[in-house]
Amino acid sequence: MALANPWVLFAAAAVVLIAVAIGLVLGLRRSSRGRAADTARIARAERLRTLPTFRQALARRAVALSGILALGAVTALVAGVVSARPMSAQTVQPVNTSRDIMLCLDVSGSMTEVDVEVLTVFDELLDGFEGERIGLTIFNSSPVQIFPLTDDYDFIREHLESMTRSFDYGDQVPEHWLGTLNGDGASLIGDGLAACTMGFDHPDDDRSRSMIFATDNEINGASIVTLDEAAAYAASKGVRVFALNPVQGKDAAVSAELTAAAEATGGAAFGLRDTTTVSDIVSQVQEQEATELRGEAQVVWTDTPDLWIALLSICLLAFVVVLWRVRL
Repeated sequence: MALANPWVLFAAAAVVLIAVAIGLVLGLRRSSRGRAADTARIARAERLRTLPTFRQALARRAVALSGILALGAVTALVAGVVSARPMSAQTVQPVNTSRDIMLCLDVSGSMTEVDVEVLTVFDELLDGFEGERIGLTIFNSSPVQIFPLTDDYDFIREHLESMTRSFDYGDQVPEHWLGTLNGDGASLIGDGLAACTMGFDHPDDDRSRSMIFATDNEINGASIVTLDEAAAYAASKGVRVFALNPVQGKDAAVSAELTAAAEATGGAAFGLRDTTTVSDIVSQVQEQEATELRGEAQVVWTDTPDLWIALLSICLLAFVVVLWRVRL
């Protein structure tokens, strides 16, 4: 047990000591005055004091007064403990027992419709999430992490809404283009997929990791990592890729390449207007077995005055009863 304000207890102890000292001084003065008065009023009072009944009555009163003094001192000390706010420490290790979902969006001009739909659906689905950690990474010729994996849904919603609004722009450079045009070319799919895979933390933990990868796979330029290499990297990290392609089926070669990459990770590829929607993909992700992710142990201090308050009530009641009996 610890005290939030131990000085209050020291103050209570000092009050008790001062009260005892004052009581002793006053008692001794009253006793000396009483003896002088007894000597003046009653002759041979020492004989009265030798009587057994008088001795017994005097002993009972002395015990009662000692009890009052002891109860008063204990009550004051217990009250000091209550005022000092007794606290107990408990070590808590947060455990997240859910899944990791990374949104990976190609923000080239041809992907605006898909990106807005993905962001809108996820904003609507946030209320139904229970512990899933969500991250967002965007890319064009270079990748940018908007926010890392987190289960702070208010924080996630704020950034999803901000990102969605950025797609409605005029002449100004939109938010979702900042930092994504630092490379040569556009829609460098392999680099984007590899960067999104690197956004998954705790690589040594057996976690459920899924990525919703929105791209049309229309590469313009030479990427550092090919799509096949990025897919193999994602598979080695246990990341399942669910690809969303707005031109799925229109360009057979492009669609087949993206489908093969997604299936190589244990995921799948879907068209934007297929019967499978973003919410259906999330449902598939949530069907995966959740595993524990233990956070850093934390020491939590909580007020624990219940026992001391009960003890204070008992002491007060006993003090009042004994004081009332002595006065009788």
